[in-house]
Amino acid sequence: MKTSIGAVLLAGFLAAMAAAADAGTGDGLAGPPRAALLREKIMVNADYIHLGDLFVNAGERANVRVAYAPAPGRRAVFDARWLYHVARRHGLNWRPMTLQDQAVVERQSLVIERSEIEDHILAVLTDHGVDADRSEIQFSNRAFKLHVAADAMPTVAVEDVVYEPRTRRFSAIVAAPAGDPSAPRVQVTGRVHRVAEVPVLARRMLRGDIIGPADLEWVRFRSGQLPRDTILDAEDLIGRTPVRGMRAGAPVRAAEIRWPVLVPKGSLVTMVLQVRNMTLTAQGKALEDGSRGDVVRISNADSSTIVEAVVIGPGRAEVKPTSHLAMN
Repeated sequence: MKTSIGAVLLAGFLAAMAAAADAGTGDGLAGPPRAALLREKIMVNADYIHLGDLFVNAGERANVRVAYAPAPGRRAVFDARWLYHVARRHGLNWRPMTLQDQAVVERQSLVIERSEIEDHILAVLTDHGVDADRSEIQFSNRAFKLHVAADAMPTVAVEDVVYEPRTRRFSAIVAAPAGDPSAPRVQVTGRVHRVAEVPVLARRMLRGDIIGPADLEWVRFRSGQLPRDTILDAEDLIGRTPVRGMRAGAPVRAAEIRWPVLVPKGSLVTMVLQVRNMTLTAQGKALEDGSRGDVVRISNADSSTIVEAVVIGPGRAEVKPTSHLAMN
């Protein structure tokens, strides 16, 4: 009959541990060995791991401390050798099936949100001249998290802040929970970015759609990421239309919008000329599209003369005084 090397090693290991236990490594408590089952995954909420956390049917020894618990949010792995030693020491009838048997213990925790940590650091940075309302923080370690014990207050203390205004970089020590001398202290570094609230489209809009107040929402962007001609005032968007289709949520540039076309190319236009106490009108044909305030070329219907006029309304344009002879 073939026997694997792993099985031989395991048998030898168990025999050696049993001999050591019989030689007097027990805890001195009387009673026959107990049949126990290993808990492979354990969640604890205390500073210590107890025998009953690791094994089912630990009996009167369930509350015996056998190890320190990992830090909140962390985990510890106990291998077969250590588990067998603990079981024998405390009189439990348990043996590993293989040397790969293990118990994974995780410490319960409360996660302090990244945004809360940022708020605390920004509050301290105001003493260094940072405008907290118009700034946001970028941590160098983007996976940075803070954990506290599940039964602790999720408060944060910020200490030893160093800030460089020229580069807008900072470093600080954060601790949680605040006020606990034994709380772990972690150094964090990062950079402060200026931000601006910008009006953006709340939905996709097409050429010809008229932008109204209900079509806008405000979004915070880092100032360094905004194009120079970004529209920052909602009033500069309302009543305009996209030059071409525009997606929602993106900063809007001045070149991407225009007033709606009031004089389409090829349409009939009423040309208006104010002369002293009289208003003269004539009909013409638009040679190009025109929005309110645009100067467009219009062909006079009677003389075929081309006149330049400023669009003042749907189908209406005001002729420049120097062009009034062309209307005759």
